[in-house]
Amino acid sequence: MPGATALVAWLAEPSAALAQDNVVATATLPRDLTPWGMYLNADAVVKAVLIGLALASIVTWTVWLAKTTEIVLAKRRLRAALNKLIHARSTAEGVERLADAQGEVVQFLDAAVTELKVSTGSTDREGIKERIASRLERIEASYARRILRGTGVLATIGATAPFVGLFGTVWGIMNSFIGISKSHTTNLAVVAPGIAEALLATAFGLGAAIPAVVIYNVFARSIAGYRAALGDAAAEVLRLISRDLERAAVAPTSPARRATPLSAVE
Repeated sequence: MPGATALVAWLAEPSAALAQDNVVATATLPRDLTPWGMYLNADAVVKAVLIGLALASIVTWTVWLAKTTEIVLAKRRLRAALNKLIHARSTAEGVERLADAQGEVVQFLDAAVTELKVSTGSTDREGIKERIASRLERIEASYARRILRGTGVLATIGATAPFVGLFGTVWGIMNSFIGISKSHTTNLAVVAPGIAEALLATAFGLGAAIPAVVIYNVFARSIAGYRAALGDAAAEVLRLISRDLERAAVAPTSPARRATPLSAVE
């Protein structure tokens, strides 16, 4: 009966429209779309992603503060010691000038003096210089590793934070589409809040990654300058040792006079 079917459809149309209006009305209820409000309304997985990215950002700025202080103080200490060492004419004078100092250059001098002491009586000047150079190289590598500590965290955060944020966004958008299918409506008021909450994860990911990458690059340049200064200090110590050994070679050949440069630094 076509007439009865049309009548049923005509009677059902107001109820369907009423249901649609109820969904839209529910979706258009006031909703807090501030970052904090979106966090409170987000899915548990998205919340976990946001918390993780916030902690990563805190770690980034903590490392920035700590490493900036460490690098600035280390470069200032190294520069001051190197300026004193440049004006020394012998190892003994260098030890005297840096008697009250601490740090990398003092470690270089201590290693050189120790090798001179254990090499007393040796006539192989090149062998002594090679052994001292080996000691200085290991000390330099140790300080280089020490100054690099903590920067690997920045590299990790800079590389992974965008992908973690993207994961949160994908998860949030997936939940938004599930909500759309359940509500049987594509009204923008239904779709927009969930997508906005999902995109918040991407924003957090970029907010954690960009400073981490920039700070890591700044530290890389500063550490390169510090390592270059370490190399200059090690080379200066080797020059002092070379002068002492040459003075010993041109001195009278008696054992007492030959050991003069070594005893002078003791």
